[in-house]
Parts: sequence; C-alpha cells; structure tokens
Amino acid sequence: MIHIAIDGPAGSGKSTIAKKVANKLNIKYLDSGALYRIIGYFFKEKKNTLDENTIKETLDKLSISLKDDFYIVNGEKIDKQIRTANSGNYASTVAKIPEVREKVNLILRNISEKMSTVIDGRDIGTVVLPNAEYKFFLTASAEERAKRRFNELIEKGEDVNYNLILKEIKERDFNDTTRNIAPLKCAKDAIEIDTTSKNIDDVLKEILNYIDGDFDESKGC
Repeated sequence: MIHIAIDGPAGSGKSTIAKKVANKLNIKYLDSGALYRIIGYFFKEKKNTLDENTIKETLDKLSISLKDDFYIVNGEKIDKQIRTANSGNYASTVAKIPEVREKVNLILRNISEKMSTVIDGRDIGTVVLPNAEYKFFLTASAEERAKRRFNELIEKGEDVNYNLILKEIKERDFNDTTRNIAPLKCAKDAIEIDTTSKNIDDVLKEILNYIDGDFDESKGC
C-alpha cells in the first residue's frame, strides 16, 4: 500500500490534482475537506446551529461512511449539497472544534489502514497521515485562488462576487494558519509546488514524476 498526502490552502487545486493522481495510480481518493463540509452542512442546514457545545454533544449521532466514492451521512448521499460557497465557511467554523477534527481524522485513518489512498486537506501530512510515503503542499496566490473559485461557482450558476470570495479566502487562510489545533502548514518532508502559473497537467506531471523517483530535493518545505 502507498499513501499520498496533498495539503494546501483553499483554491490551490489540491482536490482536482488529488483526484487525478488517484485515477492515474488506481487508488482511492479521500476528500478530507468534504468531511468538514458535511459536518458543517449537517449542523447548519439540518440542525440550524453551529454552536460548538451543541456540535460536541450530538457529534456521535452523526454517522459518516464511504460508499461508491460518495460519503453517506445518516443514510443520505452527500455531494452537491456541500459544494456551495456557504458550505466552505461552515467547514472552516467546525474545523476549529477539536472533537470534529478527531472524528474526521479517525474516519480518514480507518479507511487508509485498509487500502492505498490519496488524501487532500490542510493537515494530512502533518497530523492525519504523518507517515505517508509521499507528501505535497500546493500553493497559489490568494488572487488566483479566488479567481478559480469564482469561475467554478459561476459555472454552477451561483450569483457570486469576486471581491467577496477573495476576502473570504484571505479570512480562511488566516483562520487555517493561526488556529491552535493542527494549523495549515507544510510538512517538513513535503514537496512544495506553487500552482499559480501552472495548469492541472503541469502539476499532475510534477507529482507523478516525484513518485516515480524523479524529483528536485530543493523544492522541499
């Protein structure tokens, strides 16, 4: 088995790249961000609250499993419901709660114990799978990440504002990098890749080359 950790801030392209790496290597892709979005979505949309104490008290009643590459939450298949602009903000809020992070990490580790996985997130290489054989940290300017997110939401038919998205991304960056528990950072043994001026194929090729043994050690964090 092999395990690949791909970390980075919101909009750096890690989810897109992780899916393609998994497809190329024929291994399971796990979206850790989706789990935080799911928990945020569940409590905000189903329970109408993001109160920390309420979440802690009822978190055990939330059943999350993986079936046919989709997460099933208390019997409900979750996909498009958590791909809205608001769901990202919900995720950032619940990710600050230690019990939520523990639940997400346990789900990811349990799955990875049984099969080869590619996981993307913000603390995969540092906390979730610190012994992963391959670790990557993708970055991009806040402006480029906001543009990508804006275009993605426009394609989905959502009415969004670029400046608001840029503001939210900068706020999420601050929250993710300054939180006390598992802050966003590049693992010491990870390879950092700036995706600002690179397309998906460029980044994919760079990662696959590294896994094949062709890499530049100077790119480490």
